Amino acid sequence: MNNLRKSNIQKLPEEVYDVLIVGGGINGAVSAAALAAKGVKVALIDKGDFAGFTSSNSSNLAWGGIKYLESHEYGLVNKLCKSRNHLMRSYPSTVKEIRFFTSIQKGFRFPPFFVFLGTILYWIMGRFFTKMPAYLTPNKIKQLENKINTTNVAGGFEYSDSYLYDNDARFVFNFIRSSMSYGCIAANYVSLAQSRRENGIWISNVKDEITGEQITVRSKAFINAAGPFVDTVNDVNVQKTEHHHVFSKGIHLIVDKITESNKVLTFFADDGRLFFVIPMGPKTCIGTTDTQVENPVTYVTPEDRSFVLDNVNKLLALDKPLTKDDIIAERCGVRPLAIKGSGGKADWVQLSRKHAIDQDTEAKYMSIFGGKLTDCINVGDEVARRIEGLGIDLPYAERKWYGEPDDSVKDEFYHRAKLMDLDELTPESSTEPLTQRFWRRYGRNAINMLERIRENPRMGELIIENSEYLRVEIEHAANREMVTKLEDFLRRRSKISLVVRKQDILDAPGLKEACEILFGDEAEEKLQEYIESVKPLPFEQDNVKTG
Repeated sequence: MNNLRKSNIQKLPEEVYDVLIVGGGINGAVSAAALAAKGVKVALIDKGDFAGFTSSNSSNLAWGGIKYLESHEYGLVNKLCKSRNHLMRSYPSTVKEIRFFTSIQKGFRFPPFFVFLGTILYWIMGRFFTKMPAYLTPNKIKQLENKINTTNVAGGFEYSDSYLYDNDARFVFNFIRSSMSYGCIAANYVSLAQSRRENGIWISNVKDEITGEQITVRSKAFINAAGPFVDTVNDVNVQKTEHHHVFSKGIHLIVDKITESNKVLTFFADDGRLFFVIPMGPKTCIGTTDTQVENPVTYVTPEDRSFVLDNVNKLLALDKPLTKDDIIAERCGVRPLAIKGSGGKADWVQLSRKHAIDQDTEAKYMSIFGGKLTDCINVGDEVARRIEGLGIDLPYAERKWYGEPDDSVKDEFYHRAKLMDLDELTPESSTEPLTQRFWRRYGRNAINMLERIRENPRMGELIIENSEYLRVEIEHAANREMVTKLEDFLRRRSKISLVVRKQDILDAPGLKEACEILFGDEAEEKLQEYIESVKPLPFEQDNVKTG
């Protein structure tokens, strides 16, 4: 068993925590990071891996909500633009500006120039933080990006938003890691059975899903941050709330790189919704769908797959059409959308991703609904304010809990990396210099990793073919990133399984060694567990459960 996880699970029943957080997605992660940094005693559990559901199946975009202009939600767009800018300033290595290259088909519900005026408004509401939008004629679109099929294009434009350089799950995990650095006791694969309140204390019965051990966790307050399962947890805990969730399913297909442009190609699909072709290093991510579903556990269907392939083949002038055989990996998840009331359905088109927090002040119970990655810092700040309002002491209330380490730490790392020619170790499969990637992924911990490479040059070697990850990174994951199953590393701490075909991963000579570093004596068992759990590719099985 992972030593860090084992140690944290042993600590879970040892004291009364100020707060127990259930759910290790983006909402739970920022809640833990904010509260722990401010001196609150926090425990966090997730029934699966951290960021194991919705938070690992996004489009990897951190955008200001331009689509909400059409529904006249100007207040929301204004707030999300401020949040996006704040995120970009706070994480300059991770959240970067990217151009969106949009083409409008003839017969669209608005003329291209009218939609372009919307991007000007969006830029203004974004405080001119990004590059100015530009209007494009069909000829200019073809000249700048010849992969776009302009046969039926009336015009288009470029505008800017931002995206995550790494995958979404990695971004979320770094908040978990930060919270643990401030004393949060976090453990993955720990499920909640039920909670009850006795004498002012929440008594939560939880289960270690790996060993089956039953554990009791006591806390003064309870935060339900279970993402799509918030309503389920509230039902179990007999909590009534003003909001509940409805779900929209989205899928993405990942294929080999189909355009040299480092821009997000944006279209309106056949059903009128936004459709993206997103750069992903040496790969391209295509999607998304937007389908209302009743259940948060979703499946990729043949219809989903055909929708994405049909649209990309129609909208791009590819050398040869993409087929299911070109699919390297798929992402499938639900967007939990907050809606007021106890039942029924809202106007689906009008629903947005804004978050809502319901609380029972007397019981010190809080539920977080909806939300999106762009707004995550605001969620963390709001949770901290509310927890203080519930009478929980924040000894370091003014401490900043987010953002990259300051320039002095960064300068020290870059200086040491230059002295040892770290970039010379950059694997051929990497799309960026190693120094840049180490800083973005590991921050101040990257300095210790440099020392490990200096002490033992083998630590600077690539282990898994066609991935970017060096032996020192796998060692770091084993010691500090609570990797409990091989999929945790391949899919969420890294993005190997998103950019390398399943069979190529299984055939990689270094996979067994990676398992030995990650799991020690349990290496063979964990490898077999992964082999047995890997689902067939989508075209080998009609209904593929993911997420």
